[in-house]
Amino acid sequence: MKNFLDAVKNRRSIYGITNKSPIPDEKIIEIINTAVKHTPSAFNGQSQRVVVLFGDSHKKLWQIVENTLRKIVPEENFSSTKQKIGSFSAGYGTILYFDETNTTKSLQEQFPLYKDNFEVWAEHQNAMLQFVIWTALEDAGFGASLQHYNPLIDEEVKNTFQIPPSWRLIAQMPFGLPTSPAGEKEFLPLSERIIVKK
Repeated sequence: MKNFLDAVKNRRSIYGITNKSPIPDEKIIEIINTAVKHTPSAFNGQSQRVVVLFGDSHKKLWQIVENTLRKIVPEENFSSTKQKIGSFSAGYGTILYFDETNTTKSLQEQFPLYKDNFEVWAEHQNAMLQFVIWTALEDAGFGASLQHYNPLIDEEVKNTFQIPPSWRLIAQMPFGLPTSPAGEKEFLPLSERIIVKK
């Protein structure tokens, strides 16, 4: 329990990352496989999907993001945008998180009483998967952050990486060896956030 809670405490958004890894790629895939298999989902629907990008595929994703944003961000503001995207591209890899919408639709049809909840639950269970993988990667020595350039990049990402049309992109997680620790973080008093009744 202590090791788990320590890992939860240590997980932070790390933006300065390099293209080095403290563990072999096979170990990264093992972490992701375990997380995908064992992260809970509503009615055990298991609609969470993941695409792992290494090497040229990782670089290609962030080039897609840069090219997409270049079309909509004013030129005078693009320098900072390019720098930010470059910091993600400098990492070792990226994890793309998706929801398999056919699964979610099937659950809506099977359980019409909960129809309006399944799309919300799909977001919840995907967020749990993101947190599990993020925490496990941090525990393995990586730095990572969570990005959301969808839906701007959705179509090109699907075409480039041959993603099934029913997979809906939810988030992108660049990761790599951290160049510096996370900054200080302020916390609200827990007394304002937790109520205990007996």
